[in-house]
Amino acid sequence: MTERRPRGLHEQTVEALATRILADEWPEGAVLDLPTLRQELDISLTALREALKVLSAKGMIGARQKHGTFVQPRSRWNMLDADVMRWQIAAAEDSSLLDELSEVRAVVEPAAARLAATRATPDDVAALEDALLQMAEAGSDVDAAVRADLLFHRRLMAATHNSFLVRMERIIAIGLAERDRIVHSTPAAGDPVPNHRAVLTAIATGDPAAAERAMATLITQAKTDATQARP
Repeated sequence: MTERRPRGLHEQTVEALATRILADEWPEGAVLDLPTLRQELDISLTALREALKVLSAKGMIGARQKHGTFVQPRSRWNMLDADVMRWQIAAAEDSSLLDELSEVRAVVEPAAARLAATRATPDDVAALEDALLQMAEAGSDVDAAVRADLLFHRRLMAATHNSFLVRMERIIAIGLAERDRIVHSTPAAGDPVPNHRAVLTAIATGDPAAAERAMATLITQAKTDATQARP
């Protein structure tokens, strides 16, 4: 997945704290020593508290009177939060999280393709055509290939005209980007255009069953490619 560096001090602080939690430097239930932590990070207590508010909103930490600020169990984390997912993938030592994201794709995207085949407008189809063209033009440029693939799947979700599915795109994109980076960095990577073209053709011709089948085939192939590409 394309690395996204935190832009400012606030984001850097949030990322630094999240990284330490994910590394189990602070295990579940650990109480954070805020004055010491402020000195370690060389930031104001106000800046530290603002960063902790972000992690609290994501379910990663909590606070209680007479107990202090503590690390929440993972069962309380907002697993659908884009940052939480990104941090976990970056920290993971195995592919289990990517496998789970692949399972989510297998449930959601074929149904989304079916819906898109009944709702896509001419503009939606043109947008998907444009993404497919970018995919074809990417060639061996890994970054361009990843961007084009993400764009296609984002536009497919938009073509459902379902606000909840459109938001699911953020979740799918994280796992998809990491999978793409693994696969497209492999010399033996196959051409992704034909499978995506099959999905687009079914949507453009208004064939829901064909769109669902084509997307299921695409995802199955994507999982196979990722498995073969892993070291």
